[in-house]
Amino acid sequence: MKTLLLSANYFPIRVISWERAIKMRFEETADVVAEYADEISSPSVTWRVPAVIRERRVAKVKQVIRFSRSNVYLRDGFRCQYCGQKLDAKGLTYDHVVPRCQGGKTEWTNIVAACHACNSKKGGLEADEAGMFPLRAPVRPKWLPPRRALIDRRSAPVEWLAFLPA
Repeated sequence: MKTLLLSANYFPIRVISWERAIKMRFEETADVVAEYADEISSPSVTWRVPAVIRERRVAKVKQVIRFSRSNVYLRDGFRCQYCGQKLDAKGLTYDHVVPRCQGGKTEWTNIVAACHACNSKKGGLEADEAGMFPLRAPVRPKWLPPRRALIDRRSAPVEWLAFLPA
């Protein structure tokens, strides 16, 4: 059984185990918003299993955004920076604007999101050699849009539906 974790502003963040949800409730870092019919018991207390919990505090924004594949996709709006096609994470890879074989580094200012076709077409060439230029220059982002919890409403428990976007 899983529990939907919401931000303090009721925004779906992720799915966690019911055990972690119970721990967060016990530590008073989260409030239970909806419960399943199932109960868990200890010698001193009986609680219903949390279906949805909400963090009590607004998460602090990190000052430094770490480099990762998913953060590159977020920065680039899940859009290939060569052809402009919008794709999901499975349809994207990242491309070194200056290829590694030519001394390019794996860092914010040299990586862009690219579809598999454009990445193959560009290959180990620099942008000007391939005639392929990124739509936007790669930069270190100062902020990223919030990640949405990707939860399929069709398979989500009924207790979650009121908290998921339509």
